[in-house]
Amino acid sequence: MTEELDKLEQGLGYRFRDRALLAQALTHRSAAPANNERLEFLGDGILNFVVAAELYRRKPDLPEGDLSRLRASMVNQSSLARLARQLELGAFLKLGTGELKSGGHRRESILSDGLEAVFGAVYLDSDFETTRRIIVACYGERLDDLPDVDELKDPKTRLQEYLQSGRLPLPSYQVLDVTGKAHNQTFSVECTIEGVSGATIGEARSRRQAEQRAADAMLTRLRRGATEAETAGD
Repeated sequence: MTEELDKLEQGLGYRFRDRALLAQALTHRSAAPANNERLEFLGDGILNFVVAAELYRRKPDLPEGDLSRLRASMVNQSSLARLARQLELGAFLKLGTGELKSGGHRRESILSDGLEAVFGAVYLDSDFETTRRIIVACYGERLDDLPDVDELKDPKTRLQEYLQSGRLPLPSYQVLDVTGKAHNQTFSVECTIEGVSGATIGEARSRRQAEQRAADAMLTRLRRGATEAETAGD
């Protein structure tokens, strides 16, 4: 196990003085009473502050709402799980029998929680500046090449803003059909706009996601139509 932890420490760019902290950070609650939940709590707070401070420094002109949206995109479960996979963190996690059988070492929630716990362990083993450096290094180019804030807005928000900019009516969404059993349903949702011909349909495992897909399809159609109209005018 010592050699395996050496590999993880090498990926982090940090060598623990107290290996017991790292071992606890890698222990899921399904494996032992002395698990990583408290370290995860600590690491989550540190991570949010570090990312917020970096965004504040790197994006001096962005308002609070846009900074919050950017931070949320970087510290959400999927983003953290992606960073954890880069470190091959799943291979080092200590899981209970049930989680092992169900592939818990690949589950996003377990990976993201484990990475936050590791950040918490680094802080207790060293200091804030060391932890900040490691977090920034883990994010790497993602902090250097931040996405456009508009790209982070969900399709329903982008469609609404597009319509408002053109003083068009807001869209309405209607569930057309729900199929499948209660635990495995598929929703079909229609998006329509008063005065705009045609409707778009989105399908997904939840009503909300189906609405988002219908909105995305409608926004694509409207933008394509506007582009074609401009080309014809030229």
